[in-house]
Amino acid sequence: MGDFMPNIHSTISFALVNIPVVMNPLIKNNDTSFNQLHKKCLNRIKYLKYCPHCQKNVLESEIIKGYEYEKGEYLTFEKSELNKLKPINEKEIEIISFVLLSEIEPTFFEKSYLLETENKSKAYLLFCEALKKTKRVALAKTVLGTKFYYCILRFTEFGIILTTLYFHDEVKFPEHKVTGKVNEKELNLAIQLVDSLKGHFEPEKYKDEYQTEIKKAINDKLNGKTVKGTKRKNKTQISDLMKALEKSLKENK
Repeated sequence: MGDFMPNIHSTISFALVNIPVVMNPLIKNNDTSFNQLHKKCLNRIKYLKYCPHCQKNVLESEIIKGYEYEKGEYLTFEKSELNKLKPINEKEIEIISFVLLSEIEPTFFEKSYLLETENKSKAYLLFCEALKKTKRVALAKTVLGTKFYYCILRFTEFGIILTTLYFHDEVKFPEHKVTGKVNEKELNLAIQLVDSLKGHFEPEKYKDEYQTEIKKAINDKLNGKTVKGTKRKNKTQISDLMKALEKSLKENK
């Protein structure tokens, strides 16, 4: 199972105000972890770093980083050289501006962290209230591990949540936009179908069905039972869009 990272101490830099905080990751990987085994003897497979030129395994201390600027030609960097390039205030969350959350396309959102106050900071509570009253989020920049990020800080009932953002050149939006006309009758049926499936976002109800089956299979095998696959539902595909919409609406009603 995936575990949370250790707490990260940082500081929100807001103009001349510094607010010490502890960052706690909110994202946890719940996927079942499998090890790779040799089928013949059931021993774990080892991953060795091997140099084909020297024909030997190499130690971590013998490895440096290289940038391939031409085919087979590398520019090498020592760890000490790369450390010199790190931002000066890497333990700081520097606020740049305050923006509307609705302006940010959700595709840019990456990981989220809860920023908790150290020593019941008055400045932290004041910052929370300012975000709440202005209904804006803080756009900031910071460094996590060895990676530089832009991020947003938003007020929630749990405190301030920091969400890292992908850079613009990391998100590949298509060049073309969706265009075309639709049939009004089909559109009305589609809207009725949407209305019949209206609901609320309730994340506590949404479970990882695949991981549930994996855990059940593990338990079954431990108890000497045969692993049973999930039952597949056969859906009848209707090529006529109008008929498909009408049938879907009828079934939902």
